[in-house]
Amino acid sequence: MKANAGTDPLVAAVDQGTSSTRFLVFNARTAEVVSQHQVEITQFFPKEGWVEEDPKEIIQSVYDCIERTCEKLGQLNIDLSNIKAVGVTNQRETTVVWDKGTGEPLYNALGDYTTSHNKPKTGLPISTYFSAVKLRWLLDNVEEVRRAVEEDRAMFGTVDSWIIWCLSGNTDGGVHITDVSNASRTLLFNIHTLDWDLELCRYFDVPMDILPKVRSSSEIYGCMKSSSLSGVPISGCLGDQSAALVGQMCFKEGHAKNTYGTGCFLLRNTGSKPVKSEHGLLTTVAYQLGRDQPACYALEGSVAIAGAVVRWLKDNMGIVKSTAEIEKLAAAAGSSYGCYFVPAFSGLYAPYWEPSARGIICGLTQFTNKNHLAFAALEAVCFQTREILDAMNQDSGVPLDQLWVDGGMTSNRLLMQLQADILCIPVVRPTMAESTALGVAMAAGAAEGVNVWDLTTDHLPQVVSETFVPQINPNGRLSRRAVLKQTLLKWIIALAFGSFALIFLLFFTSDCSGAFLSF
Repeated sequence: MKANAGTDPLVAAVDQGTSSTRFLVFNARTAEVVSQHQVEITQFFPKEGWVEEDPKEIIQSVYDCIERTCEKLGQLNIDLSNIKAVGVTNQRETTVVWDKGTGEPLYNALGDYTTSHNKPKTGLPISTYFSAVKLRWLLDNVEEVRRAVEEDRAMFGTVDSWIIWCLSGNTDGGVHITDVSNASRTLLFNIHTLDWDLELCRYFDVPMDILPKVRSSSEIYGCMKSSSLSGVPISGCLGDQSAALVGQMCFKEGHAKNTYGTGCFLLRNTGSKPVKSEHGLLTTVAYQLGRDQPACYALEGSVAIAGAVVRWLKDNMGIVKSTAEIEKLAAAAGSSYGCYFVPAFSGLYAPYWEPSARGIICGLTQFTNKNHLAFAALEAVCFQTREILDAMNQDSGVPLDQLWVDGGMTSNRLLMQLQADILCIPVVRPTMAESTALGVAMAAGAAEGVNVWDLTTDHLPQVVSETFVPQINPNGRLSRRAVLKQTLLKWIIALAFGSFALIFLLFFTSDCSGAFLSF
């Protein structure tokens, strides 16, 4: 048991992601995890590039995680009354529509569809990645959704809205809200006025009365009902990447973090004014820590495939038996020996926003084995992050001098060292890896009326971290990156002319000649 965990105030966090749900309880004095539980989530792939999940399975996983965590706290002799608040962080753009009378979802939750340009009001490109396009598809293609809207029975929300509505009472008084960070990922939200935009709703032909009320990221929205934590305030809500930014304590303009999960998400705090990107990045609302507090904005770059490439090597190709094994294979190779991997399984996100892109492996020889592929896969994640970092440096005019990192892949020390080498700046990894859940717990604990977490600089918890510094001459890594970038750009151009043009460009006009696979 953590020191003082039996008497210190505790704050809990629901962390609902694309592949699992977790419930974590933090000590508000030390930021240490006291107890947690995790449940995997089923994903459905009805068509190429389509991802769906069952909203009922999502909320049941939340209930299961809460109850199991509470049982573990009991085994530690910790009184549940010490939990003073609950926060919710979530996969952001995933879209849910449900019947407010029955509480039943009207269709599966729509996740990351393949995708593109910037709309000044939203800071986002028009893309199926964001919620409004998915909602429009539901209205056009699902009769039950269309009828529920006509009969004033429908509620729309991202996953945070669905979870908070269910936890706060469901059909018995559940609150229908979202926060500014999640609302800013819908294409319906004006990031300047911090409210739903009538013109945008008309553009997508979305009725405004089905939208949740937009609140700050840190205030009491309602209270828990029908669980072991009945009566506890729900007082924090942040999209997962915003939560990680808070959890990494990137509160100053210029601070940046990169989360290595299924994909990669690099956010840079730009302060109280939104910065328009000229280099393919997104402008988003990072957080608003209180109703009377100003919103903080961020530039964001996203990589579609990061940890997912390891899962692909394991599940689809059988190259590794576990996600942990890839580090051993890559370390055994020490280099990819000319093998390049672009894991664009569902298109390319920032800074290219090319929906028709698909993955490619090139530079294969008879010497190439699974170790080299493993190394190339890790290197690809790092190269894509470098692309985003360069775009951010160009947009901001101030080069980043270090990068905070979090997420499951950061346990891979080889990946972290590769990233430092390729970025040519230090990479800082906290030893406490739960930055996303910690961030929303901090927001919940700091809410007015809760006040058990002080977010002023002098009172922030001191999180122990490990720093990876560049260890090699940057010219070697950067020359490999230049070849990869050249190959990538030629390949994007070739999309307009078909596979034969792609073969010609790869084989006869680059250093990546050799066998290749396109998938």
